[in-house]
Amino acid sequence: MFEFQDGFYADVRIEDRYSARIRYRGGAMEESTQSSVKKAFIRVYDGKMWYYSSVCDTGHIQAELDKLYAMATPDAEILSSPVVSRLQANRETVMKFSDCCVKDVPIEQKRKLLTDAMAACVPCEYCKMYSAAYQDRYSVYEFYNSKGAALRYDFQVCGARLSAAFAAGEKTLSDSDAYYLRGADRLDRLNFTRKGADEFIAEAVNYLLHAKPVEAGVYPVVLSPMTAGVFAHESFGHKSEADFMIGDETMKREWALGKKVGADILSIYDSGLEDGSGYAPFDDEGTRTEKTYLIKDGVLTGRLHSAVTAADLNESVTGNARAVSCDFEPIVRMTSTVIGAGTLTKEELFSRIRHGYYIETYKHGSGMSTFTIAPAFAYEIVDGKIGDPVKIAVVSGNVFETLGLIDGLSDRVEISSNAFGGCGKMEQWPLSVSFGGPHVSVSKMNVQ
Repeated sequence: MFEFQDGFYADVRIEDRYSARIRYRGGAMEESTQSSVKKAFIRVYDGKMWYYSSVCDTGHIQAELDKLYAMATPDAEILSSPVVSRLQANRETVMKFSDCCVKDVPIEQKRKLLTDAMAACVPCEYCKMYSAAYQDRYSVYEFYNSKGAALRYDFQVCGARLSAAFAAGEKTLSDSDAYYLRGADRLDRLNFTRKGADEFIAEAVNYLLHAKPVEAGVYPVVLSPMTAGVFAHESFGHKSEADFMIGDETMKREWALGKKVGADILSIYDSGLEDGSGYAPFDDEGTRTEKTYLIKDGVLTGRLHSAVTAADLNESVTGNARAVSCDFEPIVRMTSTVIGAGTLTKEELFSRIRHGYYIETYKHGSGMSTFTIAPAFAYEIVDGKIGDPVKIAVVSGNVFETLGLIDGLSDRVEISSNAFGGCGKMEQWPLSVSFGGPHVSVSKMNVQ
């Protein structure tokens, strides 16, 4: 399709992207847009440097490719380069969403999803303001490289969100519930992730009226699958991205494979094969994605790589070179980061706790060596049962200590996906990812 010159490695990544955005506030529509854009990102490598170009007119790809060749220096041994030898030449078509494409759904149908959800807010006396948003995206990718790769595959995200502000006297609460949907053929059965819109409003009002503050201290804590997933993503997943280790001998020693880093029952993996917003059959270097165990039975067993980082650390590629769009070069990023399931039922997990706290949802989380999670909804655990709602500002701890204090995992994994926002790294945001796990019991965690 393109004329690749000898003595260089080169690849071309093309994305044809459709997206729709709808937003209501207080029942009034503020935005309803649809857009389509097609771009390409071109790379040439001569064994010493990478040369990049991004174009909006895909008819100019060959001309841009030739300009990059003119800047580079040919290398007759380029194919034996440690970087190039790791790059794959996959030839495949994987069209997963063409039969249920959001592009084919009338925008009026998408608007109705939001107006129906907002109807639950109107009769609630405590609901002072509400908004709803819808967002989707359907992308068709093509990838070609000088080693013979020829790929065509698609990707889709689709979701809605209901947000509301509540007040009762001096008590206030703001919260939202979101829904992620892969298949456009199911839009007429939209329901929100936690509960239906009516139940979401009822839970928020109960929390507003009855949540009590906690006494700061160290307690047993159970993380929901959603919260456990964001803990794995923020506190451990980012540290597994191998570009953080390039040139950092201290971090290489700290993150030596084979090191004991968590409880024996703990395994964490990253995979582009999971359904959801982290799905990616190939990364943006054309590498086939796989299931990469970062921790297996408490032992550090892997990390996430691009071809460059894999060559630097003399390891194998994992399919984690990703870019948010064809405006950017691929860098090492997560796909779906998941804590593996355990053997306990959810009821058995809770039954072992006399007094502690359950973190059901979160506002935000962050962390590298020390992590913090700010809960949205949290509940007291009393004699093995979920009790009254509580106000918790933050739960926190040292990452490695907390990984070692995990003492129970339920037997069912749930993966959280999101059509809004995503993961940020460097200037590239938002990248579609997902995360999840089972219910996770931690014997000790700082609660404030």
